[in-house]
Amino acid sequence: MSVSRSVCRVTREPLDAAAILRDCVGPSDGAALLFWGVVREEHAGRRVASLEYEAYAEMAELKMREIADEARERWGTGDIHVVHRVGLLEVGDASVAIAVASPHRAEAYEASRYVVEELKRRVPVWKREGYVEGDRQWVPGHTPEVEATVEG
Repeated sequence: MSVSRSVCRVTREPLDAAAILRDCVGPSDGAALLFWGVVREEHAGRRVASLEYEAYAEMAELKMREIADEARERWGTGDIHVVHRVGLLEVGDASVAIAVASPHRAEAYEASRYVVEELKRRVPVWKREGYVEGDRQWVPGHTPEVEATVEG
């Protein structure tokens, strides 16, 4: 029996779907899913030419791992790999990949949905849209709570 793991990273490099999915699957898995988030050409009625992602990479990777670990524990999946791209991306470029391997498909679907929803809610990644007219705008989103420690 293999031990499952969470592999999470932020990168400036283009995402490789085949490699991410291949690296996620183990011998006890009967299902594997890949969520592939891409830059689309429209948002809120405006034509988008590009998206620029910025992240606090260390914190983002920590939060992504925390979310993936929660999903693995909750649904009993195998590996979960989460990769988020930062930098300037064009329409059609992949911005995020979430690969979930599991002995059974139902758990893989549930875990994948949980990871993508929590990623948008909790991970410090910000995006700025570039419009075909030439202007750019930060997209309002969720700002994760700051976990403060008080030493006394």
